[in-house]
Amino acid sequence: QAYLTYSSSVAAGAQSGIEECKFQFGWERWNCPESALQLSTHNRLRSATRETSFVHAISSAGVMYTLTRNCSLGDFESCGCDDSRNGRVGGRGWVWGGCSDNVEFGERISKLFVDALETGHDTRALINLHNNEVGRLAVKATMQRACKCHGVSGSCSIQTCWLQLADFREIGNYLKVKYDQAHKLELDKRRMRAGNSAEGRGATAEAFGSVHAAELVFLEDSPDYCTGNASLGHAGTEGRECLQTGKNLSQWERRSCRRLCTECGLRVEERRAEVVASCNCRFHWCCTVRCEQCRQLVAKHFCSRRAAAAASHAKRRSRGPAR
Repeated sequence: QAYLTYSSSVAAGAQSGIEECKFQFGWERWNCPESALQLSTHNRLRSATRETSFVHAISSAGVMYTLTRNCSLGDFESCGCDDSRNGRVGGRGWVWGGCSDNVEFGERISKLFVDALETGHDTRALINLHNNEVGRLAVKATMQRACKCHGVSGSCSIQTCWLQLADFREIGNYLKVKYDQAHKLELDKRRMRAGNSAEGRGATAEAFGSVHAAELVFLEDSPDYCTGNASLGHAGTEGRECLQTGKNLSQWERRSCRRLCTECGLRVEERRAEVVASCNCRFHWCCTVRCEQCRQLVAKHFCSRRAAAAASHAKRRSRGPAR
């Protein structure tokens, strides 16, 4: 019954994690491909790279976030607001009250679903469970205090405050910083070969001893992701769009062509594309807005193989397979 009650929220939460992962890595060589978005060490996801650590954290955060939000919206009979601190003095001029989002509920149920996918007992499994927890801690760390004023004639002499979830983008930004600062575990390989023996478990415990609970961890260095790798499920950067011009681009976005194309041995190719957008919108009394559809040619930039390499590749293909 519990599975039926919460499963749709769990699925929606995992999907929100996928979408946020794609946003955060949209202009990087590794762009969160679908093949990477699995939450367990079976199904061939045995790597433990920095990218895998982010996948686990953002997916776990998405599940907890959605369960918590749906609880506050009254979608579940078994939970409601967190009023455990209501009436207590929170700080100077304010007290706890209102309807705080019940993150304890979201955390508990998300653990049951997400952590249960991790059935292994090796180091990679422990790393995945650790990174799942980092995602849940991120939801808590980014919560925001909202307040309502009370007093004669709106004097705001006292405030009632509660905790609410931040926008999920804030959690994505928070975990992206954790990704950049992720800690590589240095393990004694001789002792690790002991597997699940006391010596093997001891080596793992020692490695985790210096890691903070809110810090992402990984085991293996990442490839450069420039070229495709079918076993890793990455297509490489050839054919990827990059940004060179545009309003309000961050420095990181402006450097995307260099990062995705030039540094990967590819050239930047400009292509003209037709974009259809609403324009010349007018308000008509009462109460509609009517717009025209305008067509505009815009320049887009893509990573392409250099001319000599492309010609050589085409020539090899025309010859057919070598005998």
